[in-house]
Amino acid sequence: MQIDKPQNFATRALAGIERAGNALPHPAILFLLSTAIILVISALVSWLGASAVHPLTQAPIAPVNLLSVVGLHLMISDMVKNFAGFAPLGSVLVAMLGFSLAEKSGLLSALIRSVVLRSPRALLTPAVLVAGILSHTAGDIGYVLLIPLAAMAFHSAGLNPLAGLAICFAGVSGGYAANFLVSAVDPLLAGLTQEASRIVDPGYTVNPLVNYYFMAVSSLLIVGAGTLIANKVTIPFLGPYRGDVQDPVLERLTSLEKRGLRNAGLVALGLALVLLGGLIPEDGFLRDPNSHDVLHSPVLKGVVAVIFIFASLTGLAYGLTLKTFKDTNDVVKAMQESMATMAPYLVLVFFAAQFISLFNASNMGLILAVHGSVMFKTAGIGPIPLMIGFILFTCVLDIFIGSASAKWALMAPVFVPMFMLLGISPELTQASYRIADSVINIVSPLMSYFPLILAFAAKYDPKARVGTVIALMLPYSLGFLVLWSLMLFVWISLGWPLGPGAGLVYPPVSR
Repeated sequence: MQIDKPQNFATRALAGIERAGNALPHPAILFLLSTAIILVISALVSWLGASAVHPLTQAPIAPVNLLSVVGLHLMISDMVKNFAGFAPLGSVLVAMLGFSLAEKSGLLSALIRSVVLRSPRALLTPAVLVAGILSHTAGDIGYVLLIPLAAMAFHSAGLNPLAGLAICFAGVSGGYAANFLVSAVDPLLAGLTQEASRIVDPGYTVNPLVNYYFMAVSSLLIVGAGTLIANKVTIPFLGPYRGDVQDPVLERLTSLEKRGLRNAGLVALGLALVLLGGLIPEDGFLRDPNSHDVLHSPVLKGVVAVIFIFASLTGLAYGLTLKTFKDTNDVVKAMQESMATMAPYLVLVFFAAQFISLFNASNMGLILAVHGSVMFKTAGIGPIPLMIGFILFTCVLDIFIGSASAKWALMAPVFVPMFMLLGISPELTQASYRIADSVINIVSPLMSYFPLILAFAAKYDPKARVGTVIALMLPYSLGFLVLWSLMLFVWISLGWPLGPGAGLVYPPVSR
């Protein structure tokens, strides 16, 4: 079905938003400009004599003038330390090293094809959504590989390929925060949240699993809601495909690929048995050696290392079976290529690390958090209305800044401490952020992969434009936003933990 896009008010407004978003600088330059602004504001606030009193320690908090000799010394002496000590940096690089072997070996591609192509027609939609959610574990492979595969799978099943594209895009990007597994984005965001929480509590720790319970259940919500929207809205709206692209013949897994999956599965099973054997017994060798507690075990503290071991060993098993890894040189080359793709992230991290460090050193975040929390306390706003406002604000910001890490690096130093002083845990603030960050990406033309989605759509409909994709994705965006937010509010009302040791209130009861 061809979707016409008349030049109405909505189309003109979208074009204006696109122009405004394109006028924004690169996120790295945005952090550089933000750092310059913090320098000026710190000097201004220091000159005005603004201050606050820490609500927990009752210690006075004075702003630090960064436009001074002290500030200059701080910038020069700590520049390298800020970059090297940036909390998410090591976790992300280690996780990506493991995923590089799983990806370059062909394991991730085979897993995705197995899920999508072997599903009966009635289960094709939920299978595509599940595959989209699981693709987050492999970084951006869902955008590049899974979305065109889903369109082809729908086409081969006699359905409109644009429906497959939209449904898969909803799973990959609209449900970006949801996952049954831990992905590379979890340690990245957790590190930023930890840095921000230490503005208030220098000893506070945030592990990558703090939102796992909520995000795992969220996966079920995304699959259920996405299937309902697809069957009731998207597929009927598009109708049968009448384009010129012929039905594809998708390649099934070869016997060698199936043997590779079996070998990788055996390795994963063996590793899982080792983990269970070390965690289930009360004196298990993987429990905390002092308290014998699972929550503080090396496995949870070092979950990134566990991800690396699982991804790399299963990838090696698959690659050696299919001979995609012929020798150790191929293994090292795969890791090197993965690190080469991380170059844009490293540049972004350098500027983000300087911004966060100087923002913390200025005491501006803590002063703003104290005065902001006092204002909200005086207004008597409860946690649920606060989260509603925070989610909506993030949705608006997400239209202009698509990067989850870049946006959270800017927002976390302000909102995490502020909400902590209102009794809201950093883990709950992060969960609320992740909901809003996910649902807008699928309707934002400024999202980095949006042009790629347009290219995929144009293959089946040469007239497809921005309005085509937005018309297809808007029901998912609105549906996910409403239902996911409601789920969060029910979760808050029931007082359930968001993840292992991750409560809803600050300070935690266990502290």
